[in-house]
Amino acid sequence: MTPRPTPSGPDVASLRRPARVRLAWLLAVLAVLALVMLASVAFGSRVVGWADITAALGGADETLDQAAVIKRLPRTVLAVLVGAALALSGTVMQGVTRNPLADPGILGVNMGAMLAIAVAMVTVGLSTATQYIWVAIAGAAISTLFVYGVGSLGRGGATPLKIALAGAATSAALASLVVAVVLPRGDIAENFQSWQVGGVGGAGWESIVQVLPFLAGGLAVCLLCARALNSLALGDELAAGLGERVALVRGVAALGAVVLCGAATAVAGPIAFVGLIVPHMCRLLVGLDHRWLLPFVTLAGAALLTAADVVGRVVNRPDEIEAGIITALIGAPFFISIVRRQKVREL
Repeated sequence: MTPRPTPSGPDVASLRRPARVRLAWLLAVLAVLALVMLASVAFGSRVVGWADITAALGGADETLDQAAVIKRLPRTVLAVLVGAALALSGTVMQGVTRNPLADPGILGVNMGAMLAIAVAMVTVGLSTATQYIWVAIAGAAISTLFVYGVGSLGRGGATPLKIALAGAATSAALASLVVAVVLPRGDIAENFQSWQVGGVGGAGWESIVQVLPFLAGGLAVCLLCARALNSLALGDELAAGLGERVALVRGVAALGAVVLCGAATAVAGPIAFVGLIVPHMCRLLVGLDHRWLLPFVTLAGAALLTAADVVGRVVNRPDEIEAGIITALIGAPFFISIVRRQKVREL
């Protein structure tokens, strides 16, 4: 009897990695996140000792060190939220498109959000973070649809290489449009350019409260799609045979990813490569099962961006290097490595 062919997609060993191994890695990355959050409140233009940290967390602000800790707390929380959102968004985009190069920055999603904010600032004068978020999500969604549509043209449909090239070309075009829109407006150009670099230096509790519902909603949608993303990884035909409504799953999961990316971009600017680096590293540790992978990348992404923010504050004291520049320095060689090793195959 002829053996039944094995469908393409995740290998069985990756999906069945022992739960105790995954749990151990999950606890390890949780510990790393706690350490980098502690470093984030301790290190900056001045180093704060443990006594002042504990006193500040208890509400004291009598010394400069305690005041520094209180000022760094919203920055640390925002770095955690934005890093988690971008990593989760990139992982879901890779699962939806089966494209190992999918990342909000590479696919032009960040730039779409940025252009939408720039146009809205110039034309209607946006003034609140909530307005930024809605406009950024709309811009991210339009850019995503455009890139996927362009990447689907021609023979073979939406291949990973075509989508990556469409995203790169779209990002370049949108970046030029952003400059064209903002440059003539000197009254907003300076503030916009500092935001355009990407970072969490301007964090405040008000903006965190405003963005939190969007991030929580996007997180919930993406996590609920975890099992369906496992089915999509086996191929559309097999996923449909298993009872999945492929188009609906893709649409809902992509919506969750776009909301996360748009909201994160609105409050922190366009930070690239977090959604590319983290998913690939986490798959090596916990396998391809999205039910484990999505929570894992959420914690790992938070740790990565928080660590990048700490490094940016330490290496150039008393000045700072924005976290978006640090992630770009790490992510660009990583991107080249993926292209060379995987040759842009599907996941």
